[in-house]
Amino acid sequence: MSASAPAPAPTTVSQGHPQRWLILGVICLAQLTVVLDNTVLNVAIPSLTRELGAATSDIQWMINAYSLVQSGLLLTAGSAADRYGRKKMLIAGLSLFGIGSLVAGLADSTGQLIAARAGMGIGGALLLTTTLAVVMQIFAPDEHAKAIGIWAAVNALGFACGPLLGGFMLDHFWWGAIFLVNLPVAAVGLVAAVTLVPESKNPRGERPDLLGALLSTIGMASLVFAIISGPGHGWTSGRVLLTAAVAVGVLGAFAYWETRIERPMLDLHFFRNRRFTGAIAGAVLITFGMGGSLFLLTQHMQFVLGYGPLEAGLRTAPLALSIVVLNFSGLAAKAATKLGNPAAIGVGMALMAAGLASIAAVASGGYAGTLIGLLLIGAGAAIANPAMAHAIMGSIPPEKAGIGAGINGTVAEFGQGLGVAVLGAVLTSRFVAESLPAALAEAGTAAERARVTEAFSSGLESSLLVGAVAVLAGGVVAAALLRRAERGEGA
Repeated sequence: MSASAPAPAPTTVSQGHPQRWLILGVICLAQLTVVLDNTVLNVAIPSLTRELGAATSDIQWMINAYSLVQSGLLLTAGSAADRYGRKKMLIAGLSLFGIGSLVAGLADSTGQLIAARAGMGIGGALLLTTTLAVVMQIFAPDEHAKAIGIWAAVNALGFACGPLLGGFMLDHFWWGAIFLVNLPVAAVGLVAAVTLVPESKNPRGERPDLLGALLSTIGMASLVFAIISGPGHGWTSGRVLLTAAVAVGVLGAFAYWETRIERPMLDLHFFRNRRFTGAIAGAVLITFGMGGSLFLLTQHMQFVLGYGPLEAGLRTAPLALSIVVLNFSGLAAKAATKLGNPAAIGVGMALMAAGLASIAAVASGGYAGTLIGLLLIGAGAAIANPAMAHAIMGSIPPEKAGIGAGINGTVAEFGQGLGVAVLGAVLTSRFVAESLPAALAEAGTAAERARVTEAFSSGLESSLLVGAVAVLAGGVVAAALLRRAERGEGA
């Protein structure tokens, strides 16, 4: 039995694993692969439509199959990592992701590609939960902030590099190369994970909560599907209402079941912790505002400012690069430590809200004002995001690190999907045409085209301002709850 925990507990807790920074590099490599795949497919949509004869519904399922499976399995994957071993689940995640990438790259039909994307979603769920859980195990508590900051910066790097990598690959190779490029990364990650990453798991060896896993998977997948379907099918359509009803019913049954069993997969008593609930509330609102706003910002870059996909990606990159610089240099972690978690989250989200408002103020102008907004958002995210993740993970016992990472990932998926749907609806309410390119094509004169562009910019401005308000509100709520929690713990 002792072989299952090779790393002595005192070394891990007080000093950290001797090779923790090298292991973090391995973890970030695995994490980067997953994040890149979330963004790179969007660039390949025209190629897939042309070469596979994919219809619009096929394209939607290629994208949604991955996100639905991943978001539905995050809690289950985190629980499995705690129960069976985080190293084992990391290796399983890399293997599944690599196999799915191989099948996707060689697919010759839309059905094969959709199935491969679903398989990649299983691997992605395992990787997103185990990477953060392992970080919490191998670093000492006083290094958690910096380590989580680097982990979070990799997400931003993937966001920035995904479209650029996709554009480069499609310029030089066929569309399948965007998936096959994952294979060498997965192979290197597997070798490093086997040789370097220490095994860790919940020492209590709790029995698996199979019914809880089934209910959480069905409930979260149904909820995300309803959110994704809302903008296209209408929020009052039978498809959306039925799926939402299933989500509410199944998640309600999941919550009831978790309160009835002795050792639940998700201990609902976590939500009595003000630090935990404050971080969750802030995380939902920060991803709501940022996910929706950045989705709209890419349209602004291409449709209003007239940049091509690759140039739009390059001009959005300063946001992610500022996060990478501030986190890898340790400056963001030092600022968060000096301010304390509540103030760091409040200040960071205020900067992000100011950046969104700045972009809204120059929605119909040039790039200079947008650049200032992007840098403000990047600086705020570099401070707030790691502090938020640290607050969530720090509120949960170390032996439950996997389920904590699952909660963190689930909140991010939910908030981002909701932000895209709601802020997209705000834009649609102000700009009633089906799309800006279609409206411009129907405009007969230069004056009419100018009015169409102005209407789109006005709708975009409203959406960005709603996102800014959501982010600012999230900062206020999270900072207040975390401050109250700290005072309560001190008392």
